[in-house]
This record gives sequence, C-alpha cells and structure tokens, in this order.
Amino acid sequence: MQRKFWPKKQKIYLIGAGGVSMSALASCLLSAGFTVAGSDVVRSERTAALEARGVGFVCGHAPERAAAADAVVRSSAVPDDDPELVAARAAGVPVYDRADLLALIADGFDVSVGIAGCHGKTTATAMCAHVLQACGGCTAHIGGEDIDYGSYWEGGDRCFVTEVCEYRGNIRKLRPTVAVVLNTDVDHLECYGSAEALFDAYAAYARAAPAAVVCGEDPVAAAVRPALTFGLTEGCDVRALRLRSSGGRYSFTLSIRGQPCGRIRLNVYGRHNVYNALAAAAVAEQCGFPPARTAAGLAGFRGIRRRFERLGKLYGAELIADYAHHPREIAAALETARQAFGGRLFVVFQPHTYSRTRLLFDEFLSVLSGVEDLVIYKTYPAREYFDAAGSALTLAEKLPNALYVETLRELSVYLRCSLRAGDTALFLGAGDIYCAAKRLLNAKL
Repeated sequence: MQRKFWPKKQKIYLIGAGGVSMSALASCLLSAGFTVAGSDVVRSERTAALEARGVGFVCGHAPERAAAADAVVRSSAVPDDDPELVAARAAGVPVYDRADLLALIADGFDVSVGIAGCHGKTTATAMCAHVLQACGGCTAHIGGEDIDYGSYWEGGDRCFVTEVCEYRGNIRKLRPTVAVVLNTDVDHLECYGSAEALFDAYAAYARAAPAAVVCGEDPVAAAVRPALTFGLTEGCDVRALRLRSSGGRYSFTLSIRGQPCGRIRLNVYGRHNVYNALAAAAVAEQCGFPPARTAAGLAGFRGIRRRFERLGKLYGAELIADYAHHPREIAAALETARQAFGGRLFVVFQPHTYSRTRLLFDEFLSVLSGVEDLVIYKTYPAREYFDAAGSALTLAEKLPNALYVETLRELSVYLRCSLRAGDTALFLGAGDIYCAAKRLLNAKL
C-alpha cells in the first residue's frame, strides 16, 4: 500500500494489537513501510502471526515502549487509564483511536467505501471486497476473517472498503466517498443512550458522504437522500427477484433500476445474506462497474469464519458456530439452521456484555423462548464489570426451556448425553464461545 499519511512518523505502537481490526491495521501499517510494535492482554493466533511478520509484540503492558513511539493507536476497548496510554500521553506522544487511523488510510484512496449497520457489516464488507476485486482490485479492512482474504486484503491502490463500527461514536470519524447503511437496528445503547441518538448517527454518516447506498426498507432511507437503495421490495433501485433457496443457500436475479442483470448464486447460508449481497451489488453499480463482475465476485465469496461456520461433527451432530449476539442476529441464525439442517436443533448461546443483555432483555427472551433445547453459557463480559441484571444466569432463569452452565466441562457432559447423529448444535455469541466449540470438537477439556 502506498504511504500517504504520517510522513514524519515511523514507529507506531498499537494497544490491543490482537483484535481482529487492530491486527488488520498492523498489516496495513507494515505494508506502508512503518515499524510496528504493540501489546495485548493475551497471546493468540493473530498476535503470533504479527510476530512472524516482525511486529514487536508484548503480552501485557510495556509503558516505556509506548512512550518511545512516534504515534500510539488504541483499540476502542482500551480504557483511558491504561498504563501504556498514560505513559504515551505523559511523554507527549500523539494518541489516535482505531477509527482515526482507519479514516487516514481511507482518505488516501480515490474511492473509499464504508459499510455501517447493526448487523451484517463484516459479511457485507467482505462481499464488497470480492466484488471490487473482481472489478479491477481493491484493498479491504474486514472486521472478521474472510476465508480467502483474512482481515486485511491488499489488491490495489484505487479502491478501499472497510467495515464502519458505530461503537463509541466511531461512525462519526469515517468520511468515505460511498457510505453504506445496511440497517439501523438498536444496539450500543450504553454509548448512545437512546435509539433515536443511534439512528441520528447513522443518518448523519450517510448524509456526510458524497454518495449514500442504503437499504430501502430501513427508515434511514427516508431520512437521507441516497444515491441508491437496495432491498427486496418494490421501489428499491437494486433488488433481488425470483428468490430461490436450496438447503439454506440463496440465488436470485439481480435487478438494477428495473432491468434484470443476470443470476446471482451465493455460497453462504441465510436469507439475510441476500441483503448483504445486494449492498455489494449497489456499491459496484455506484462505482460504475458492470453487473457481470458483481456476479463473479459474489460467486467467489466463500464466507467469514464464525458466520454460520461448519466446524465438524460433535458427538454425531453437525457443529455450527455463528457470531450472532444481538436478538435479530440470533433470529436469523435460527432461521438459517432450520432451513439448512434437519433433525433436532440444540442451541448454546453466550451473552456478550452485561449491558447489551440488560438493555435488550425482553428481545432476548422473545427470540430464545422458542428454542426447545437451549443452553445459556456464562456471559462474555468484554470491557464490562459484573451486572446481575444483565447476567447470563438472570437471562436463563427467565427462560423455562434453558439450562445454565458456567464451565466447559458441564457443557460437554450435557451435550455428550444429549446429541446424536442427525442433530445440529448451534453455538452463538461474539465471545469465547467459538474457542469453547473448538475445544469440545478437539476434546481438549
């Protein structure tokens, strides 16, 4: 990647370097010729990969190294009293949020595409990357692990596509030339205080861009003047017609401004992915690329790890892992599992943060109450402290069909005694439930 920012800086220190977005930014900085170092509280496959590429990684804190850098970049999860952050500021080192660096990178491209929304950002970003790559090339920052591209893909210096996170107002920092809004569902109320404030942030993000591409079925379409809308309903500029499902995978005829433009076949599960594909098609149309290239790009997209990922067989059952941690995402995952697989459905759900569970408690009850074989696994707190009102135990106590477990061994015993061939075990959550699923699969208890 061409270096078009920080011409007088060389040594960059990343706090929270093991995160999927931060590790992608580390790859980008390395490609641009910077010297990169960083830290995280745990070692992981991602930190090992960074070390293999020459990143000076520290497990824990190294305040003296942060203080010696030319710039420090912190993850959104890093608190203001982090010792490395405190040391850097005391030494006069400029500190940037993750979104600040992302905005600088995006500004260096002729075309930058930012994909925002409560659900589907990672998948839509990866789909868009595959489509733009098929159209001549792009560089992509993906908030997950694309099976082929990983979290960072470098395929050209003209187009850049990135996921845009709304957490802590990060959405206000990105200035893409094409702003995509997939949906404006409610989340992160601990940051915004109300659904209205969150909606206003999405709308302001779309209005500030030279061109906005939004879902025509979402209220945001009426609040902005989009260049293009996408969706399934009549009136949307980019639509899916003659929708068909085969074992949970969808195909459709792509229609642009009323004109059929060929058949699209998706290799990933779920009706919700039709919307993600339409968003990518709308971006290609806005950028002036032919629909045939869109079809080719989407045909080459094989999926994102932890997005309805088939891991193998667990006690004879099909083991699926999905990142769903919001009620609407859980509903989509449940619908997809029932379409794609027969037999009994066992669901293991790990709540992600106490605040989300507390603030959306009734919605979680509603979506989970229809699951007959349900396990609630201990909360993944992420950046938060314990809150009984939003705990996994409190949620499980309100669901008469749920079993609450705190340890992997408890979960293993239950599933070993319950699962049989032909069943499906669906592990849901954005925390360490994915690692739990893999440990169960490998019998590493």
